[in-house]
Amino acid sequence: MMRKMISLVLAITLAACTPVEGPPDRRAGNLGALPAMKTFAATRVTPPSRPNADIARDFIELTFRMESGRVLPALTRFEGPVRVALRGPVPGTARADLDRLIARLRSEARIDIARAGAGEPANLTLEFLPRARLQRTVPLAACFVVPRAETFAEFRRGRRRGSSDWAVTTPRQAVTIFIPSDVPPQEIRDCLHEEVAQALGPLNDLYRLPDSVFNDDNFHTVLTGFDMLILRMTYSPELSSGMSEAEVAARLPNLLARLNPRGVRASGRPARENRAWIDAIEDALSPRSSPTLRRQAAGRALGIAQSQGWTDPRLAFSHFTMGRVALAREFDLALSSYMEAAALYSARGTEVQRAHVAMQLAAFALSSGRPEVAIEIADTNAPVALRAENAALLATFLLVKAEALEALGRPQQAEAVRRDSLGWARYGFGPDAEVRARAREIGALRPRLTNVEGGQ
Repeated sequence: MMRKMISLVLAITLAACTPVEGPPDRRAGNLGALPAMKTFAATRVTPPSRPNADIARDFIELTFRMESGRVLPALTRFEGPVRVALRGPVPGTARADLDRLIARLRSEARIDIARAGAGEPANLTLEFLPRARLQRTVPLAACFVVPRAETFAEFRRGRRRGSSDWAVTTPRQAVTIFIPSDVPPQEIRDCLHEEVAQALGPLNDLYRLPDSVFNDDNFHTVLTGFDMLILRMTYSPELSSGMSEAEVAARLPNLLARLNPRGVRASGRPARENRAWIDAIEDALSPRSSPTLRRQAAGRALGIAQSQGWTDPRLAFSHFTMGRVALAREFDLALSSYMEAAALYSARGTEVQRAHVAMQLAAFALSSGRPEVAIEIADTNAPVALRAENAALLATFLLVKAEALEALGRPQQAEAVRRDSLGWARYGFGPDAEVRARAREIGALRPRLTNVEGGQ
């Protein structure tokens, strides 16, 4: 796959400046009435593939560290049943997505969690409120979770007093998640998965993890097999709130041998987090940084990854980040960076990450007059997006494919693919106006004059 992807991108590069001619232009501007929203059914769960010794190290760092690097003194979790309540203007899709998540947590992580019944007290509350109100208080957070605050007003008061400190939360008794009510259904679902998982278990994220939502790269959006194993470990009878890091570490080998017998094998070289690299990545992706500072930060991150000799996902993500920050001003650098990221992700078999890079490459192919290449990339990666339950990514691949089919003079096939994409786009992008705007953006990528044979 790696060699094939590189050959496709080389074809894109060679054709990027080639003028082409073809049939009358057609655009995705008039979509008519949008089809019904599509949603996902059963989740495909893949068990973790790393050795148990590596998973044990991941568990310790996820459980006893904060994202800031601060060390937590003890294991903290709920002791007893977890009952969930909803408050505020709950969006229509949120209840169904929450029920699916709770069902998975019960069956896969073996946690006693359920929606609170009438009159039953809740110890985990999901409060929905407008995004603008949320971001006036926490500007860069899409959603977040806090202990010992039952309402948003209480959180704002307690924030000044430091009462939302996880380090003194043993065991967890009252936790609230704040989620925007006016964002696309997929964004709400992603918040449910990430924040409910954090409310129940780990408070940290690790960039080195290839198969987890506990990773700030945001490639995985629903809880994976690895994530469910981490939560099952957290709530296993061998552990309890108040245990020290040493006490937990001593129990992990036997615990993992019981829960994940396929992982009983030798470990590879341990991977360690690097604060300088994390700071550089955060600066590169920060909307508050200028383009120049973001470009410099991306260069620092890539330099650190290369100098450390990393082969884990952090090196690929460094190239991916460089591609993102270079896209507006340095096309050649962006393309080569995405090629490097695609090759690294392909070599490691991390298909979800590879699909995100491939989406960029499909857009390059379409805009450079290589529709047949765009279709091949979309056909290869759309099933990955479907398995990952990423409707926004899936809809984008299908929209690219529809435009590529138009470019090849196959309008009926293009229309069928476009209609399929729009159902997923309504879940991934939200309001009809946003769906139409995304379709227009993809349509604008296609050159106005194209060759029926793909410009060859």
